[in-house]
Amino acid sequence: MKKRNRRRRKRRTARILTGVLAVIFLLLCLCLWLLLNKGNPSEEGIEYLKNGQYEEAVKQFEQAVEDEINVGDAYRGIGLARWETEDYEGARSAFQKALEAEADDESPFTGTIYNFLGSCELKLGNPESAQNYFGQGIGLKGNSKELDQEMKYNQIVAFEQLGDWENAKAKLAEYVAEYPEDANALKEQQFLETR
Repeated sequence: MKKRNRRRRKRRTARILTGVLAVIFLLLCLCLWLLLNKGNPSEEGIEYLKNGQYEEAVKQFEQAVEDEINVGDAYRGIGLARWETEDYEGARSAFQKALEAEADDESPFTGTIYNFLGSCELKLGNPESAQNYFGQGIGLKGNSKELDQEMKYNQIVAFEQLGDWENAKAKLAEYVAEYPEDANALKEQQFLETR
């Protein structure tokens, strides 16, 4: 009888121990799942951007920077949100930080960042700085043809803002030769002939 009682106690203890271990295992799995599925602030920021909720997007992207999650992407997101709210100084600062975080001229986003930086400088009345950014961005490996075309046109605008009509005319002549289907450029060429 004593042997039977000991066996029952051992079985009961084994069942309790197995149950406790199972509970601990489940708790560890739950903690791991929560850790891995903690919301990605950059993804949430993108959703806010898509919905036009720019300040909420900035908060999410700033959280991503703080958490060191996709820092380059987060700064790009901040830049886009600031651009949309016409905070060109804030956009410029964020885009500069995105370039620093990327440190890779072969990223497919680098040319776009240079274009935004140049455009921010144009909006802020700094056409010389804009020229520099457009010049750095044109022809980068990840650029689309459309992006390079846009930056080439933006260079012309920067020359016009500088009042450098000769360089604006020369760049526009190159541009029209390369993109003869651009009706706006043809109108711009007629305008520049009066300068």
